[in-house]
Amino acid sequence: MDYHHVVEAAGAVALALVFYSYTWRWFDAAESPRRARWRPVVNGVAFGLLAVFLMMSRIQVGEGHWVDARTVPLALITLMEGTPAGAIAGGIAVARRLYLGGGGAWAGVIAIVAVVAAATAVRAWARRDGGVGFRHSLALALAVFVITWGSFVILGRRGAATFAPVWVHVLVLNLVGIGLVARVFADVVAGRAAEAARRDAAQLRAVTLLAHAAAHEINNPLTAVLGGLGLVARRLTPNSEEAKWVDRAREGGERIRDIVARMNRITQVEEAPQIGALPPILDLKKSSE
Repeated sequence: MDYHHVVEAAGAVALALVFYSYTWRWFDAAESPRRARWRPVVNGVAFGLLAVFLMMSRIQVGEGHWVDARTVPLALITLMEGTPAGAIAGGIAVARRLYLGGGGAWAGVIAIVAVVAAATAVRAWARRDGGVGFRHSLALALAVFVITWGSFVILGRRGAATFAPVWVHVLVLNLVGIGLVARVFADVVAGRAAEAARRDAAQLRAVTLLAHAAAHEINNPLTAVLGGLGLVARRLTPNSEEAKWVDRAREGGERIRDIVARMNRITQVEEAPQIGALPPILDLKKSSE
């Protein structure tokens, strides 16, 4: 085995991991939900190009025997980012395989599509279990190995004879490149999720402290105002113009009291839809539900 080729492929995957971690910062949903929608697209393109690079940077495992790690980035990005990113990456890899042509082109295309589909299925399984675990990444690695084996077998004896000397290397490549590396990718996602949770908790604490303080400061004078309006109302002639104005003032005071009560029940931070150039504001009703 030519270990220079192995180091080259491993380095490319490591750089992809670094790039992936940065995209979570560049496309932070908390800062810009609209910009965050582009993260799957950017990662899909990046990992599709990585798959193409790995197609060209094959690993020599013996005299006249070569393997490549094209399935690794396709499986990883689909597992971590979902079908849209996987479809983009897979589409780029398919285009490259069709461009190369040859008798095995259609088998290679089928393998790429099957890898993305398998990663999508494992992602759905992992989401039901609460996140990507070792059993999910290991199952995906084995599934990709079976898909790769099948793509050679369907070519007939020539394909089976080509795969026989390299099957162990392909298995190890998938177990390490997908089974283990996927755990590192999952740690990146978990770390960003934990950071977002801490940030949300700090934001909620700041909002609730401010809301409780404001509610306390408003309640004291509000009680005096409503009490004074009640005393004034007793001295006015019922149904007079002055009495109607006092009743409206009392209704306004009760509305303020209801708002203050909501401020004391805030349990989450929900923004109201932004209108024009006005800055975003807290949706008090949704935040206190």
